[in-house]
Amino acid sequence: MRAGVVVAARPGVEDLAVRAEELGLDSFWVYDTPMVHGDPFVALGLCARATRRIKLGIGVTSPLLRSAPAAASGFASLNALAPGRIICGVGTGNTARRTLGMPPTTVADLERFTAALRDLCAGRPAAYREGDRVRDVRFLHAGAHVNTTDPIEFVVAALGPRAAAVAGRLGTGLISFGLLDPAAWHHLHTARRRDADFPVNSYLVTALHLLHENEDAHGDAARDATGHLVLSLLDFAADRPAVAERLGPDERAAVRSLLERRGTTSTAPDRYTKLYPGYLGRIAPQDRDLVLPSLMDTLALVGTRDAVLTRITALEQAGVDELLIQPVIDPPAEIARLAELLA
Repeated sequence: MRAGVVVAARPGVEDLAVRAEELGLDSFWVYDTPMVHGDPFVALGLCARATRRIKLGIGVTSPLLRSAPAAASGFASLNALAPGRIICGVGTGNTARRTLGMPPTTVADLERFTAALRDLCAGRPAAYREGDRVRDVRFLHAGAHVNTTDPIEFVVAALGPRAAAVAGRLGTGLISFGLLDPAAWHHLHTARRRDADFPVNSYLVTALHLLHENEDAHGDAARDATGHLVLSLLDFAADRPAVAERLGPDERAAVRSLLERRGTTSTAPDRYTKLYPGYLGRIAPQDRDLVLPSLMDTLALVGTRDAVLTRITALEQAGVDELLIQPVIDPPAEIARLAELLA
């Protein structure tokens, strides 16, 4: 299986991208979460200048963060800096929108936006709408300004069949966050193939912690390495009571504890200002007890080398092409372990 890295966007990530390339990793991604992390286009622009081979991805942008023309300008500009190495991830904005206190977009809008963005980045015209006015737009100055010749890889973020079906209709790949169940990946690929079968890639974002001899699989080190994923799910459940209701009793209790610690409720209009500071960053030691073993096992790869490789093999057989980890403790060391694991 191929391997890559995903991190929060900020100046300085180019050093980590260079290290990932030196280690032979296949891709380097940054999140697109305004008001939480830095600008992804700035971050990947720095990475594009500093690297030569590794693919560079944004995971993921969405229709309600920026218009299709604005997004296309960003991606085509990156493609001019790193021709043929750019990956555009697109989703409904389930995270980036909720961190703004706003709901995500619809799957229908996701499909329209992705289709328009793909056409614009390829130099083709696309319909652009503002209210009742619709106009065909396209890049008026290509060549020295943007690159619409070399292909950009598109992937749709999916946890269920509706978004996967969009990927099938548009001929894009898939990216999913914390989805370590091979059966769930089989379902996603079945949904994507309902319309057509395309030679595209599937990416899985997770966290990795290899256990030392006699190390506790749910000890502090493992909780620190995976806690950002677990807390992201608890944040989401705290923000969405319907999601919390589908969790088990221990997980629901963890959601209640999180809300109490953050001093908010699941219905407070400003809850997003209390839940999401530090989102997807290293957790505080006082929150380790919220990193439940059940959620660690569900969302992250924790275990001995052999046990982790067995899980990765099952995911590869289910159609996952590339494993993306988000390192938060010691990123250079963590990506080195990933490279060595999958060498």
